[in-house]
Amino acid sequence: MKSIILVFIVLVFAGCMGKAPVTDRSQVMLISQNEELALGEKSYKEFLSKAKLSTNKVQISRVRTIGNRIAKAANRKDFKWEFNLVEDDQINAFCLPGGKVIVYTGIMKIAQNDDQLATVMSHEVAHALARHGAERMSHQQISGVVKQLGSILVGSAAPEYAGAFDMAYGYGTQLGIMLPYSRSHEHEADEIGIHLMKKAGYNVNEAIIFWKNMKKVKDGKAPPEFLSTHPSDDNRIQKISETIKKIN
Repeated sequence: MKSIILVFIVLVFAGCMGKAPVTDRSQVMLISQNEELALGEKSYKEFLSKAKLSTNKVQISRVRTIGNRIAKAANRKDFKWEFNLVEDDQINAFCLPGGKVIVYTGIMKIAQNDDQLATVMSHEVAHALARHGAERMSHQQISGVVKQLGSILVGSAAPEYAGAFDMAYGYGTQLGIMLPYSRSHEHEADEIGIHLMKKAGYNVNEAIIFWKNMKKVKDGKAPPEFLSTHPSDDNRIQKISETIKKIN
């Protein structure tokens, strides 16, 4: 059984490797780009069917102008870019695979100028460029298969420990793998986003101000970093500052 697990891991890492843009980080992908784009298109249509689109022409134009500049910097001709502003007080934005970008009106209160709004949008576009969603899905698939194989191995060798293994594996992978990967994805999206901002002609120094604004809004309500999918604000600001120093 140990040899089966080892062979599975070797095959996965040998056959499904990719590279993230800008950082050149190695990635394991079990989801094809076509599958990912199809999922993005489906999710986007479902979201729009329930969302309330903004009718503020000035703000819509602002979002689309910034988005088009970022899209040009991203240079992904296979993406069918769309930028929409949704009436929602959530301080949020996201980009689905294929370049479908949604900005919530709530974040417009935090982004005090176009450079700060470009910070948010570049960050979200970076997630899509780096295929973070597909990578997370791939890790979950691998984790599930390894857990099943491990359960079989423990169940046959020491059946009295099978339940304990299942509990420990689930808790361990959540805190030890999935959440840290989420935080690393956030840092990577920040770094890629800064590069996109600069290429699109925006002031990258405003990214630091934007995240300081976000820190004030949270007012110390964020969970401990080791239990969060996002890095702490101070940690994020520090790493963004380091990225800016490298490219300036």
